[in-house]
Amino acid sequence: MANEFAFLESPSSEVAPQLLGCMLEFGEGDNRHRVRIVEVEAYDQTDVASHSYRGETERTRVMFGPAGYLYVYFTYGMHYCMNVVVGQKGEGAAVLIRAVEPVNEDAQAALRMRRNKSGIELTNGPAKLCQALGVTKAMNGHDLSMPPLRLIKGGLNKKDAVVVTTRIGIREGKDVPWRFYIKGNPYVSVAEAK
Repeated sequence: MANEFAFLESPSSEVAPQLLGCMLEFGEGDNRHRVRIVEVEAYDQTDVASHSYRGETERTRVMFGPAGYLYVYFTYGMHYCMNVVVGQKGEGAAVLIRAVEPVNEDAQAALRMRRNKSGIELTNGPAKLCQALGVTKAMNGHDLSMPPLRLIKGGLNKKDAVVVTTRIGIREGKDVPWRFYIKGNPYVSVAEAK
């Protein structure tokens, strides 16, 4: 990855809040659109809730690779979830992208083509956003500096505040405060941890 993405080589709990406000550009050629990352969760190999907790396997190999790649997994026998690989090579760390916000009507229209939903229902959850962006297992290991899905460094707006909570939708490691989201953003999947 380019030098602007050197921040991805830090520990997952440090990178996760820095991904808020960054963009994901999807599509190719003249048909490219952007969504803004508004909710994330951090995971690493010291964390019992992480796929990398038991070490490197065929499934988790991408997590142990260099930062800046996509780690995609299949869950509940029906949904894909996407993560940005972070940390140092060999560490097994990633940040789950939980929710994104379309930046304009053209982006919303492109997302509706795949999800047949509108408004916040387009991308207010990790499986929903993967469906809307067309992310499948075939994109596991994808370089996020390249189309058809590129990470574009961004930042928070002046009015944005970051909320830190425990993670959701997991059985173990539920008390770890590694979930971050932009306060008041309507696309956040769950406003408060359960």
